[in-house]
This record gives sequence, structure tokens and C-alpha cells, in this order.
Amino acid sequence: MMNAAAADHFAEAAAAYVHIPFCSAVCPYCDFAVVAGRDDLATRYIDAVCNEIATSEPWRALDAVYFGGGTPSHLDHSLLSRAIDALVTRYGIARDAEVSLEANPEDFSSDQASRIREIGFNRVSFGAQSFDDSVLLSLGRRHLPEQIETSVQAAREAGFDNVSIDLIYGTPGETDGSWAQSLQRTVEIDPDHISCYALTVEPGTPLGRSVRDGAPAPDPDVQADRYELAERILASVGFDRYEVSNWSKLERECRYNLTVWAQGEYEAFGNGAHGFRKGRRYRNHRRLDAYIDRVESGRSPEAGHDVIAGWDAEIDRLFVGLRRSVGVARGTGTEALLVSEEGRSLLGAGVITELDDRLVVSRPLMTDAVHRSVLALNAPIVKAVSDA
Repeated sequence: MMNAAAADHFAEAAAAYVHIPFCSAVCPYCDFAVVAGRDDLATRYIDAVCNEIATSEPWRALDAVYFGGGTPSHLDHSLLSRAIDALVTRYGIARDAEVSLEANPEDFSSDQASRIREIGFNRVSFGAQSFDDSVLLSLGRRHLPEQIETSVQAAREAGFDNVSIDLIYGTPGETDGSWAQSLQRTVEIDPDHISCYALTVEPGTPLGRSVRDGAPAPDPDVQADRYELAERILASVGFDRYEVSNWSKLERECRYNLTVWAQGEYEAFGNGAHGFRKGRRYRNHRRLDAYIDRVESGRSPEAGHDVIAGWDAEIDRLFVGLRRSVGVARGTGTEALLVSEEGRSLLGAGVITELDDRLVVSRPLMTDAVHRSVLALNAPIVKAVSDA
């Protein structure tokens, strides 16, 4: 189990996120900044990403790099290599850095695994989602359960010593048995890290429109049961839950995510990417063509930012840090929460717990409720001390 001091140390890490929006098809539940059928823009897009990296503010060697999407494995390794090289040139990448890539099982051949490993990636996260054919079909996924196993095998043979599996639970039509089977088959292929996410219905997505028009929506009570089953099964085979939705073997936590949750700094590149540097949470333009056009014309791709300082920084610290199983160190924000009506209610219900000098969420399924209470907090009033 990761201890609190180790988790908090990631506040000092330097990380970077690179967004790769290209997919072979867009899943009906997906609300990310992704595109399908636009591979003709891949080279221009990587040119723009490399330009954005090259013109960013100098920093120090990166401790963690994450290529997400979209489907980074959908691109040719030569394009991915150019983005890696741009990061090395601008910042450097620490010798022991974690360099992660998201991949879909149907995109990940043995040859591609070897090439991706050779250009510097050492961690891969597969969007498996389920081992049930009917659930995969409902989710719009394009792989078979057997391809999950062969992709993990290809990663191991290529030298990846940190492999993660993403699962989705609560899809309408999924049964208790099929979810239990997905968990069991995931454990059997022996990944180092497992993420389990509840299916969410986002407005504007094909799934959102289907639910609006009368299709069955995920049942929150069923999803809670599925989450608790995952917690029991994964804990029984040695996986430690270190964040609401993430479990890992010893020292196989995702360092990029730990940096984000510790309120550490990370640069972000690509359309729709979000970063945090020098007290600014910033976001890039989401539309692919708008992002490329702005970079190619010498303009910043940034669409907006929020300054995180003072009380806002404390609320931000709680918001990201309370996702971790180790919670957060006591501070003005935790004290304000504990004396608030909502905080006292959460404490009395055993949702949050005071543990030594920290505040932790002891019922992770209630993390959203804790977040709402944190966001509702007002800054403490500091009384002025008059001169005698």
C-alpha cells in the first residue's frame, strides 16, 4: 500500500500529457475530444503538437509522460516517436520516468508493441472495458475478448513491465456474472494495474441521445454493487486501491495520475488537453481543426485558463487529493469542511474519516458527494486584529 508521504511527494513531480485524438471509430459513450476518419490530418497534427512543445516554456526533465486519447496506438509509431523526441529536446525525460501510452487491443500487434517500446514507452494501458462479447458490442468496441489477452502478451514480450487494463461496469445488459467474469479474466492475464469506471451517460453523445429517447440508462444501485464486487475481488488477489477507480500491485501505481492528484504540475499538448503550471489550470481548443489552425498560424492553442491561488488553491488541493485512498493532509480546507454542516454530516455517516493528521474518504462511492461539499465551502473569515 502506498503511504501518504510517498503520495504527497508527487506534488514535486514534473509531468506532461499529450493528447492523440484519432480513433478508428468513436464509441457511443465517449465525450472526449476525439475524431474518426480524419487520419489524413495525423501528420499535420503531430507537426502542430511538436511545435506547441517546442515553443512552450522551458522546464526540467519529466518524471511522467502520458499519451492519451483518443487512441494513441492508432497512429504509426514514427509519428509518436516525433512527439517523444520533441519532449526530450524541450525538457528531457528522466532516466527512470514512466512513459505511458493508451492502446486498444485491436490496434496492438506484436510488431507495433516492439516498435512502441523501442521509441521510449514503458507502460501501456489497454481499453479492454469488458470480456463479454455482448457488452463490448453495446459499448461500440471493435475488439474481441481474446484480443485483450493477445495484446497483453504482445506487450510483455516487447518488454513492457507495467501493463494496465481499463474496465467499464454497469452497461445495461451486463449481468453480475459477466462483470465477475470480466474481473476474473482480467486477474488471470496478470496486469500490474487495473482501472474500473462506471459507464456514464454524457449529453450529446450517441448513448446520451439513446437514453433521452427511451433506451435503458445505467442503474446507479447496480453500478454500486459492481464497484463493491471489484473491490472485493481485486483486494483478495493483492491489488491495492490507491484512488477511487484505480488498483495496482506494489509500486505499479500510475505516476502521471499520482502527480495530478497530488496537485503536481503537468504540461499538456494537443487539442482539448488540460494542464496545470505555475498556479494556472489551462485548456486547449477542443476542435481538431481549430487547434491545428491556431498553432500553424503562430497563435496559442489555449482556449482559457483559471488562476488557482489562495483559497481556490486549497479547495483545488482537496478536490484532487481526496480521490486518493490516503486522502489529504489537514489544512484550512479540511478544517472548514469538518465544521460545516455538510462536513459534520459526512463525518457522522462515516463517509469521511479523520486519520492521524489527514482526512480520507472512507466510502469511495460517496466521493462525488464529498466533492460537492468541498466546492460549497466558503473561505474562512479572518478577523482583523486592531492595534492596542
